[in-house]
Amino acid sequence: MQKKYVTIYDELVTKIKHGEWAAFSMLPSENELALLYNTSRETVRKALNLLSQNGYIQKIQGKGSMILDVNKFSFPVSGIVSFKELATNLKLDTRTKVIDIGYVDKEQPIYSKFQIDSGRIWHVTRVREITGERIIVDKDYFAEEFVPLLSKEICQGSVYEHLEQDLGLTIGFAQKEITVEEPTEEDKALLDLQDYNTIVVIKSLVYLDDASLFQITESRHRPDKFRFVDFARRMK
Repeated sequence: MQKKYVTIYDELVTKIKHGEWAAFSMLPSENELALLYNTSRETVRKALNLLSQNGYIQKIQGKGSMILDVNKFSFPVSGIVSFKELATNLKLDTRTKVIDIGYVDKEQPIYSKFQIDSGRIWHVTRVREITGERIIVDKDYFAEEFVPLLSKEICQGSVYEHLEQDLGLTIGFAQKEITVEEPTEEDKALLDLQDYNTIVVIKSLVYLDDASLFQITESRHRPDKFRFVDFARRMK
C-alpha cells in the first residue's frame, strides 16, 4: 500500500502541473493541507519535502512553500545523472530516439581528446523528447576499450544502467563545461526550437573510478526548458 505522504505528493504534483496554483504563488499552509487531506502536519511535511527535492516548490522561512515554474526542469550540473534517472525522479513523460550510432573515423579529432594509442571510439546521437517536445540532443562518444559498441535498444534505454548493472563498471566523476551557442543546422533539424536562437551546451569528460576517461558527451538543450542547478558552500 502506498504511503500517505506519497499519495499527497502525487496529488499536489498533479494540481501544480494542471495550473491550480500559478508559478511563484504560495501553496496552502501545512495546517490547511493537513485538514484538506485529513492527516498530520508531519505527513504533510514529508510530502512537501519531496516536492522541494523534485523542484516543484521552494520553502521560504516564515512564509511557506512557493510554487516553482514547472515548465523548467531542474538539471543537476554537479552530479552525474542519466536522462532516464532524471525522467524517473521528475516523473516526466519522455521518449528517446537514436538518430545515429557507429564507429568514429580514426582521423577525427575526438581520438586525440581520449588520448588513446590503440582501440576504437564509437558514438551515438540521441534526441530526447519530453511531454511531446524534442528539447535535447545528446551526442556521446565512448572508448571501446571500456564500453563495447552497444545496441540501438540499449541506447534507447539507459546506457549508464547497462554499464553499471551489466558490465560492472563504476562511474567516478566528470569535468563539465557549460556554454551558450547558436544552434547548428543539425539542432534546427532535430529539435523543436520554435523561435529560440540559442542552445545551452553541456560538454562533459566522464571518468571511471580509476580515473580512466571512457566517455565524452555533448548535451544540447533548448534554453527555455531547463534550469541548471548546483549547491555551493563558501569555504574560508
